[in-house]
Amino acid sequence: MSLIKRAKEKGLIEIHLMNIRDFADNKWNRVDDRPYGGGPGMVLMPDPVARAIRRARQNGIECGLESEVEPSSARVIYVSPQGTPLTAAKCRELAKYRHLIILSGHYEGIDERVLKSEVDEEISIGDYVLTNGCVAAIVIVDAVARFIPGVLGDSRSVEQDSYEGELKGLLDCPHYTRPEVFEGEAVPPVLLSGNHELIAKWRRESALEKTQRVRPDLANKFLLGEYNE
Repeated sequence: MSLIKRAKEKGLIEIHLMNIRDFADNKWNRVDDRPYGGGPGMVLMPDPVARAIRRARQNGIECGLESEVEPSSARVIYVSPQGTPLTAAKCRELAKYRHLIILSGHYEGIDERVLKSEVDEEISIGDYVLTNGCVAAIVIVDAVARFIPGVLGDSRSVEQDSYEGELKGLLDCPHYTRPEVFEGEAVPPVLLSGNHELIAKWRRESALEKTQRVRPDLANKFLLGEYNE
């Protein structure tokens, strides 16, 4: 069973899906049109998108997740390649909101006017383009849920992940489990020593080595004390 499913069953999180086509005002349930100025692709029209977001806000108010007198009680996120990069720090921040409304992009995007009026921030999960934003929305839900107390079986897991905890800014160190020898390769002896000080030192050095090899940009920021995500 997935951690997200367990969290839902425990009442730690709720996830509701809304179809923007349900908020169309035409008999074809059409929600997109050609872009002004020409060009390829289609753009989601502002009316149905605005109605969907406002309905989601109202649902939050009716469920006690939002306050009618406190506009910032929910956070509306638009996932798109033009957004700011998703980071562990951003996920930790979003986990503090009782109500998140995640708007998935499609086609060439969404009419800019509704983004200005209804969306609090745009977030990108990477420097690439997907066929739609639903996959990105799932990534955000999963990444944010890990910071909600009780979702993970051991709260220390979050603190020891890549980008978090004592080695914030570095990738995670290698991990090993039984058997001690697999296909001729043994577990590093220090991990079997029982010396927690030496083990911590090994993990730090291994994390730094891997980061320098895989993400030298992060390693340089860490060594210069510039990593503050």
